[in-house]
Amino acid sequence: MGKRYIVTGGGGFVGKALAITLRQQGHDVISLSRSFYPELESLGIVSKQVDIGSDPATWGHLFKGCDGVFHTAAKVDMWGDWESFFATNVIGTRNILYACRDNGVKGLVFTSSPSVIHDGTDLKNVDESYPYPKRFDAFYPQTKAQAEQEVLSANGQGELRTVSLRPHLIWGPNDTNLIPTVLERARAGRLTRIGKGGNLVDLCFIDDCVRAHILAMEVLEANPQKVGGRAYFISQGEPVSLWGWIDEVLAAHGLPKVKRSISAKVAHGLAASMELISRALSCIGIKTTPLLTRFLVSEMATDHYFNITKAKEDLGYQPSCSIAEALRRTFSGTAGEVAGNQ
Repeated sequence: MGKRYIVTGGGGFVGKALAITLRQQGHDVISLSRSFYPELESLGIVSKQVDIGSDPATWGHLFKGCDGVFHTAAKVDMWGDWESFFATNVIGTRNILYACRDNGVKGLVFTSSPSVIHDGTDLKNVDESYPYPKRFDAFYPQTKAQAEQEVLSANGQGELRTVSLRPHLIWGPNDTNLIPTVLERARAGRLTRIGKGGNLVDLCFIDDCVRAHILAMEVLEANPQKVGGRAYFISQGEPVSLWGWIDEVLAAHGLPKVKRSISAKVAHGLAASMELISRALSCIGIKTTPLLTRFLVSEMATDHYFNITKAKEDLGYQPSCSIAEALRRTFSGTAGEVAGNQ
């Protein structure tokens, strides 16, 4: 028998894929997003235009009678003002928690990010015991870390049980963020390798990201003591060379490999200067986005891959495909097809 779920951020890459899959499984699904999405409505998903940073008194009633909530909505930009990040990622999450408790929702799966433990160093096969850093280089990981901690602390408040997932670099068919950003920068001639180019990273294929969310909710419903109040890394479990993978993406679209490079040290200095200039301009009312940020430089130059043993043991999670297969699934039929470039 189908259940009733809310998906926040249903218009985003993860939220949309999750909402569609839940609906295909026979569940009633309500999507909450800043915009209305008729394509979701055409699939039998109820699309509600909601700003989760606003007073939940105006939209919290939508949670009544829901079995669970998947909270995927977030402000994910590399740059911006503190207030906008805090309003969506922290206040918005608090409002979701309030609406869950106020309406007797029993399960909340929160979409977090490994960036919540980003401290600028190489992160090699670290597990969930790795601590949050004492300081952050960007507002996104800072506010996501605060939101995650509040979500996990809310576990056991009344009937509510919570779990946090940390999928890393989510991509796949219909990607609206990672792949388009890589291609846009490459076509504009602004894609430069940072560092030596051998850094290893984890990736998360969209199908497995969605499946991990559904598994987490199922375990949360069946055995909340097992996973409630815990965070889990999610990936393909197969670290790859970041710049090698980027070259594969470019080849799949008939674009040349990245040729230019810059040292991480120089890039970090440039990023710090660009951030300083952007802040100075914002003080006089001119909003600009630096081409480089310290957070972006660190993400592009360091190792960051994670141990997913806990997700396998507690959630029953297993990646469904290799990175090579995910590339084929994503870019099959694209100019410069990946299969012919491996």
